[in-house]
Amino acid sequence: FFFTPKTAYEIASCLVGSEMCIRDRRIPVIGAPLFTVSYPELVLAQCKAGVVGSFPALNARPEEKLGEWISMMKQELLEYKEQNPDAVVAPFAVNQICHHSNNRLEHDMNVCVEHEVPIIITSLRAPKFVVDAVHSYGGAVMHDVINIRHAKKAVDEGADGLILVCAGAGGHAGTLSPFALVREVREFFDGPVALSGSISHGASVLSAQAMGADFAYVGTRFIATQEANASDGYKDMIVDSSANDIMYSSTFTGVNGNYLRPSVVNAGLDPEDLPYADKNDMNFGSSGKDMDKSKATGNNESKAWKDIWGAGQGIGNLHDVPTVKEAVDSMVEEYQDALSAMNSSARA
Repeated sequence: FFFTPKTAYEIASCLVGSEMCIRDRRIPVIGAPLFTVSYPELVLAQCKAGVVGSFPALNARPEEKLGEWISMMKQELLEYKEQNPDAVVAPFAVNQICHHSNNRLEHDMNVCVEHEVPIIITSLRAPKFVVDAVHSYGGAVMHDVINIRHAKKAVDEGADGLILVCAGAGGHAGTLSPFALVREVREFFDGPVALSGSISHGASVLSAQAMGADFAYVGTRFIATQEANASDGYKDMIVDSSANDIMYSSTFTGVNGNYLRPSVVNAGLDPEDLPYADKNDMNFGSSGKDMDKSKATGNNESKAWKDIWGAGQGIGNLHDVPTVKEAVDSMVEEYQDALSAMNSSARA
């Protein structure tokens, strides 16, 4: 069974044959894979709530855990669907960091092929061997990009869909406006597109569709949920912050990203005088990498992913820490309200 999706509906609707066949979706949302935050509890809650859930393969540590996680999630979702035949249950995705420092990539891809993971999200590059491996069992590859050059390269490598990471997105993010990037991508690509950047409200999901995207790619909203593997301090800081509290820096991983300024201050760093880092400092190895803070505080015990918290600019409307189901229910209601208002305006 070889399946190369051509539309967003096909990606969300039917992957991996009878094991995971979804005929509907509640709202066109993909939960972004969140490093150290997206664990099975969160992913399962997202899928059961009717949105695509995802997690980075590197979250499963040691590496033997990856196969265990995937087997458990597939079984639980299958049983949930059997017990709730009318429920909208979405598939899940695994994120692969395709960088030379990720010494687990080959192992993790072999596990994903063995278990026929429905969707693989590739980051940094979309190598042909990953695309071919996923297509061998009928899965789909979505690749995240921040500019046109990266988008065209991913399409040339055979990626089925693109995730456009625009200005304001949490974690590693680009600087382009979604109005610019979506329209330029649609000049040469008619496949599935997910849009990322400050999307935490149902009306923003509708806006993404209006611009030409098929999905909204949502991260920060799901960090501040009960099922997320994030500290209470992290969740509370999201609730207590606004867009003005987001800062953009390459210091922590070597790639520019958006982070909560208060977490940087709490880590003993001066947001206005951060150590320099560039892309050569990126490290996604299985053991991670300590950030050299010798120019800042001398605190060499801190790790960027532990002490520095990523978040997107769309945090201003997040005022609580609900369950995933409650969060998705709210987004669905907001989406429907925005759609009704837009239709009323159009009729007028």
